[in-house]
Amino acid sequence: MAYLFRQATADDLAQIWEILKKAIQRRKEDGSNQWQDGYPNPTVIQSDIAKGAGYVLADGDHIAGYCAIMINDEPAYADIDGKWLTEGDFVVYHRVAIAEDYLGKGLAQKMLAHIEDFALSNKINSLKVDTNFDNNGMLNILNKMGYVYCGEVSFRGAPRKAFEKVLTT
Repeated sequence: MAYLFRQATADDLAQIWEILKKAIQRRKEDGSNQWQDGYPNPTVIQSDIAKGAGYVLADGDHIAGYCAIMINDEPAYADIDGKWLTEGDFVVYHRVAIAEDYLGKGLAQKMLAHIEDFALSNKINSLKVDTNFDNNGMLNILNKMGYVYCGEVSFRGAPRKAFEKVLTT
């Protein structure tokens, strides 16, 4: 199956929000407190799209996954309890979510591979990301994809595990 990784548009907002609502519910059912505080929400997604940071993995007219990708745009990462592998430019991504109908097909890993391509196309070889301590799905994916645990960062008053992957060109 050929998926298209592309920038999200305003027309995608309803599908993206549906994906995130279900992901928020799954996190809750998993007993996690991640995404249980009103974030993310449609305003955040609208802002991602307006800034050109929202990206989707599309299967024809259906959106299979969503994430936000930014370059050097994560102030919380300056204050890490630990140490990043690299200094300098980095790509950061947030709000990774896969649509319910597409779960279990390895699409989160496929999306992360597209993010690696995005970084390299922008001549950046550092990917940084954080996740909740109890987000086992994401922790497993980061481990499988060669990310290195670098320490803790804090978001909205809560500690998060921070990871980096250095890409070779």
